[in-house]
Amino acid sequence: MTESKNETVIQLDHVEVFNKNNLILSDVSLNVSKGEFVYLIGKTGSGKSSLLKMLYGELKLNQGSGFIAGFQLSGLKSGQIPQLRRKLGIVFQDFQLLTDRSVGENLEFVLKATGWKDLLERSDRINEVLGLVGLSTKGFKMPHELSGGEQQRVVIARALLNKPDIILADEPSGNLDPETTDEIMNLLHDITKTGTATIMATHNYSLIEKFPGRVIVCESGKVFSKN
Repeated sequence: MTESKNETVIQLDHVEVFNKNNLILSDVSLNVSKGEFVYLIGKTGSGKSSLLKMLYGELKLNQGSGFIAGFQLSGLKSGQIPQLRRKLGIVFQDFQLLTDRSVGENLEFVLKATGWKDLLERSDRINEVLGLVGLSTKGFKMPHELSGGEQQRVVIARALLNKPDIILADEPSGNLDPETTDEIMNLLHDITKTGTATIMATHNYSLIEKFPGRVIVCESGKVFSKN
C-alpha cells in the first residue's frame, strides 16, 4: 500500500512553547504533511529554534497537544526521545561533526548509536547517503579537510542515515556563501521530493523567492502562515 503524500507528519494544536519558565510562543497550531517543504521565518530570538527544539524533544511540551512522526510530544518520556530522533533528521548551522573522526567514522558513530548492528549494512548505508549528497569519494576525509559546503553535506548525509520522516534544519545555510547555499537548498528540495518533510528555520528571506515552499512566521510570540 502506498503512503499518501497528504499524510500528516506533524500536528500541533494550541501548543505553548516554554524555554525553562519563559513563554516563548503561545497558541501554536500547525500541520505539516509528508513531502512538504516549510520555511520557519522570523527575527533572531523570535522562537524559531525553540519551536524546533520542542519538535525534537529537547524542550518539553506541557500545554496543548503535539504529534510528530508517530510520537505524542505531550508526556514524551526521556527514554522515548532517542526513538523519536531516529525518525527525524536534524541539521544545525554549526555542523557539530566529530573533528577527530573521518566523514565515514562520523556516520558510523551515528549508526552504531541508533542500533545498526550489522557491519555490512552500516557500510552500505554510509555509501548510500554519501552518494545522495554527492560525496561518494570523501568518506575517508577528516572534517577539517572539507569546505563548509561539503561539511554541511555531511551533516545532511548524517540526518538521512535512518531514513527520517522529517528533516528539521536550523539555519543550515547560515555559515555558507550564496553559491554553496543554493547547492544545499537544491539538495534539501530534492530530498523533500522523495516524501521526507522539511522544516527549515531561516532569516534569509531571499531563499524563499528562489526555492518556493510554505512559509510560517514566528513574530511577537505567535506563529502564523504567510499567504
